[in-house]
Parts: sequence; structure tokens; C-alpha cells
Amino acid sequence: MIHFETDSFQKQKFTYKQVIQLLSNAKKDLHIAQKDNFSEVRFMYSYNSLIKAGIALIAIIGQVKVKSNQGHHYKIIEKMTQILHDDELLRIGNAMRSKRNLDFYGGGAIISEKESSDYYRFVEKIIKKVEEVIKNHSAM
Repeated sequence: MIHFETDSFQKQKFTYKQVIQLLSNAKKDLHIAQKDNFSEVRFMYSYNSLIKAGIALIAIIGQVKVKSNQGHHYKIIEKMTQILHDDELLRIGNAMRSKRNLDFYGGGAIISEKESSDYYRFVEKIIKKVEEVIKNHSAM
């Protein structure tokens, strides 16, 4: 059982329809990432998609909402890793988070075309796993 700390998460009931809407938002961002030719834009939308997919996953599994505190993206990635049993997610998700923070707060980060494509494909794979968990959870 996954433990959701009260300093980072707040109990909230989510309907299946609400979770599907959250996931739909994640998929919309991934679609934008797929279509854009700028590596920085592809990276940012891929990262946003990862975080939104995590919010949907946490909502259906924990029936909790993520609090917008310092470090909440790390917490989302950490819980996704636990739920999906995917240590690669923690490593790559945190690399993405660090690059995003460097770009956002540190004056910019250079994201190569290859890097943005690799991150996109990684998030695409994670979205499929999240979809499977949500689909299986709705059947319960």
C-alpha cells in the first residue's frame, strides 16, 4: 500500500470521469509535444504531460489531491514510481524535473533534439502504463 503524506497530499474523492479528464489533459500535452518542432517546447510539454499523468494516477489510486507545495513535482514522480514499480521513472523523471527547473529558475537549459525525442518517447511509455492502471482500477 502506498502512503500519501498529509503535508504533500490531501484526501479527495475523485470520480472515474474526473480521473479520465485529468489523463486526457496529460495526453493533450503529449500530443502538443509530438507535433512541435522545437526541442525545448517538445521537452516542456512532455514534462507537463508526465506530471499531469502522475496527478491522474495518484487521484485514482490514493483518492488524494497533490498539494502545491515546494517539491510537489518530486513527490508526484516519487509516487508514480511506487505505483508503477518503475525505478527508471524516478531516475528519468527527476532528470527531466532538474532540467525544467534549470530552464525555469537558472536562466535556461539546452535541450537537444535527441534528448527531447528520448524524453517524449519515455513519457509516451509512461502514459500507456498509467492508462492501463486507470483502466484496470475502474474494473474493480
